[in-house]
Amino acid sequence: MTGILHSIDYAVLAAYALLVVAVGVLVTRRSPDVDELFLAGRSLGPGVIGLSLFASNISSTTLIGLPGAAWEHGISVANYEWMAALVLLFTAVFVLPAFIGGRLTTVPEILEHRFDARLRRYLSGCSLFLSIVLDTAGSLYAGALVLMLFVPGLSLGTTCAGLAVFAGLYTAAGGLRAVAYTDVLQTVVLLVGSAVLATLVFAEFDYSWSRVTAAVEPEHLSLIRPLDDPALPWLGTLIGLPVLGFYYWSMNQYVAQRLLGARDVSAAGYGALLAAALKLLPLFIMVLPGALAAELFTNLERPDTVFPRLVAEYAPPGLAGLLIAGLMAAIMSSVDSTLNSASTLFIVDFVQPRRPTASRQQLAAWGRVTTGALVLLAALWAPMIDHFPGLFAYLQQTFAYVTPPLVAVFAVGFLSRRVTARGAWRGLLSGHVLSACLFITAQLDGHEVHFTIVAGALFALSVLLVLGWSRLDGERPSPAQLAAVARGGFEPLPAGARLGAVALALLTGLLVFTFR
Repeated sequence: MTGILHSIDYAVLAAYALLVVAVGVLVTRRSPDVDELFLAGRSLGPGVIGLSLFASNISSTTLIGLPGAAWEHGISVANYEWMAALVLLFTAVFVLPAFIGGRLTTVPEILEHRFDARLRRYLSGCSLFLSIVLDTAGSLYAGALVLMLFVPGLSLGTTCAGLAVFAGLYTAAGGLRAVAYTDVLQTVVLLVGSAVLATLVFAEFDYSWSRVTAAVEPEHLSLIRPLDDPALPWLGTLIGLPVLGFYYWSMNQYVAQRLLGARDVSAAGYGALLAAALKLLPLFIMVLPGALAAELFTNLERPDTVFPRLVAEYAPPGLAGLLIAGLMAAIMSSVDSTLNSASTLFIVDFVQPRRPTASRQQLAAWGRVTTGALVLLAALWAPMIDHFPGLFAYLQQTFAYVTPPLVAVFAVGFLSRRVTARGAWRGLLSGHVLSACLFITAQLDGHEVHFTIVAGALFALSVLLVLGWSRLDGERPSPAQLAAVARGGFEPLPAGARLGAVALALLTGLLVFTFR
């Protein structure tokens, strides 16, 4: 399967790379200060926000991981996608007004406003770790894995480094504006490339859904799986995926930075709705082709090779280049997003509080240096992922054990007027001690509970710990702390956006019912 690309494919790849560079240069002609570098001057509109949210989420890990997981276990992996749509709608209606009204630069800031600086630094540190070790390194690894299959002679470490340098340069130069506008281009390439591949695979079944259902096992085409399902049991979908999704779409700086860079709450809300609508597409253009590939390829050694095998078998010259360009788009949109957000977290949450007299230009310069250092760390770690069993499992299981206590503190901070800073801090630490014990136990085969169920249970236990420690505290939050998350104090989402959220929620429900 190596060396199958033709000259026209290389021409397509070169044209794509030049177009990304041209867009990046066009929006980075001026040297940005810290607001421009990290939040695009708080000027992003709904279209750019929605497309950029989608592109940054549909990373190379997704483009590789979703078809691979569907080939192995069926379409239940798409539950991550439609649940993301529902979480985005919830975020748009209930969380965004506080984000935009509070003029936040980083998501952890809101924990300082509601609790204290310890919670802000802790969330920021955890987000930095996950951003580099999971998001950035995972994307570099997935991209390198596929490029090595198509381009003979490449090594894993060198390819990861090359991809990291390409994305790191324009991210450091142009900041969020360059990231967001190149993401718009990359979204188009992603959607077109994935739709073309899905059409080619469906053609193998004569474009007949009846032929698909006759050839593919029923459980392979079912979203809702039994409690003992090894891939994604229904209980995990119900109690675990909302927790993981809430962290990713509401608390993760990597994603939320586009919303924080919106020109107003209306732009952020409509952008979130656009992204939620686009999140319904992966079932059809990424997951189903992987499930159908189970009937086309029965001898694959690794699920992560499903996507390149589909390209190698069914894409003619030119289209193969477009599909690999789609993969490159996924890599770039993920890596540039994580680098920019990680740099933002480090500068705003750790450097700026200790250097309050630093100018905005100085902070921006430090941010570019930080971007370079972080991309180096990610490039060094990326080859290590090859020692883990499966990319998608590596990503999701780590999130499942790390994020539930963070989500618990965030949620009770918004919903409860009694939770104190000391109670939240002790509850968060206790929750992570518990999650570490459960993770170690799982690695030693001490339990076989699915990680999504573990995520839901960890969230519930962490909530109880936070409430319990707060009850023992004997103090009460100040009015200023409560005002930081008071929905009545901020401009609400426009009525049209709220109506659109309801319509999208109903459409999502219909989709799940159809493929139940």
